[in-house]
Amino acid sequence: MRGILKWGLRILLALVLAAVVVGVWKREEISRLMAVNSLFDEAKIVDNFSNMDRAFLTAEVSRGDGPVSPLPKGQEIAPPQEFAAWVEARDVTSLLVLKNGQIVFEDYYLGTGPDDLRISWSIAKSYISALFGVLVDEGAIASIDDPVTKYAPRLAGTAYDGASVRNVLNMASGVVFNEDYFDYNSDINRMGRVIAMGQALDDFTVELQDTFATPGAQWQYVSIDTHVIGMIIRGATGRSVADLLSEKIIQPLGTEKSAYYLTDGDGVAFVLGGLNITTRDYARFAQMILQDGAWQGQQIVPAAWLAASTVPSAPTEEGKIQYGYQWWIPADARPGEVLARGVYGQFLYLDRARETVVVVTAADHEFREKPVYDSMMDMFRTLADVAEGQ
Repeated sequence: MRGILKWGLRILLALVLAAVVVGVWKREEISRLMAVNSLFDEAKIVDNFSNMDRAFLTAEVSRGDGPVSPLPKGQEIAPPQEFAAWVEARDVTSLLVLKNGQIVFEDYYLGTGPDDLRISWSIAKSYISALFGVLVDEGAIASIDDPVTKYAPRLAGTAYDGASVRNVLNMASGVVFNEDYFDYNSDINRMGRVIAMGQALDDFTVELQDTFATPGAQWQYVSIDTHVIGMIIRGATGRSVADLLSEKIIQPLGTEKSAYYLTDGDGVAFVLGGLNITTRDYARFAQMILQDGAWQGQQIVPAAWLAASTVPSAPTEEGKIQYGYQWWIPADARPGEVLARGVYGQFLYLDRARETVVVVTAADHEFREKPVYDSMMDMFRTLADVAEGQ
């Protein structure tokens, strides 16, 4: 009996030691996985969204050593009476309004500040669109009607075989991808765990085999299309997206701080939503887009690309919200309106007719509800009208 007990104790000790060894070896991965699982907890979400680098692998998007570009102050606007209640209801963390390139309103909430590098979520998609336009203009991508497999050959034989570059820019690849952030087992959440565990996003992507429509036939918002855009960029240039975005967009903008991307275990940028930037630097980007790609006397993004990418071109349903090349256009758009938007209430709102930009970061758990989107649009338009009438 004693021999059996000793043998059992040895086995138990061996299992405990093995668990300790595995725990130490995988400590970072386990820590990141735990962070993913609590990322959107109400008590943590605001702090998490300002400190994503504490939990995830990252790659710097350097601002370089050039001067900070001016972002002058204008005459401050008085927000409407319902503004304070709206800020509280939407868990807004920062809001900045530019009129004619000047700051006419700027404030921070819930303990955040101007130095916080706030997670973009899907605002990052519009940055990738701008970068893509530069690369097309430079000839790195010959045509957006090329097949994606020309630049990302690993996608041959996958759900993306047969899709064009234009299709993925339009979110019209026809690839099956569950985008439900509130479903633990959805594809988007499985992708988050790929990042947390230091695995490879490219490997995750090439495993996708199912389609629901022929490429170009139907619009459906699937963030994996943006990862494919990143694969195309890397395949066409042989360079990382972080380095290219730094060189082509961030440094020419003269941002106040370097940005960073969340990355997978291979150092590949999470281009569909992992960009982290200050509110003022989001405003610089949005103002550059509003100015047809020009900034401080330099043409950063080709005007022709922006003219094509910020107008409806995707096969969306009639009467519904519209889509361009990684930009949103409201269903009831006023002339010149375009949006970059991300989950939990991140927005860049551009009203080109009124020369107004509104930047919002938030931690809004009700972001998916249509009345919430409507309230955001109503506030953006009200702020643009107030700035116009001042």
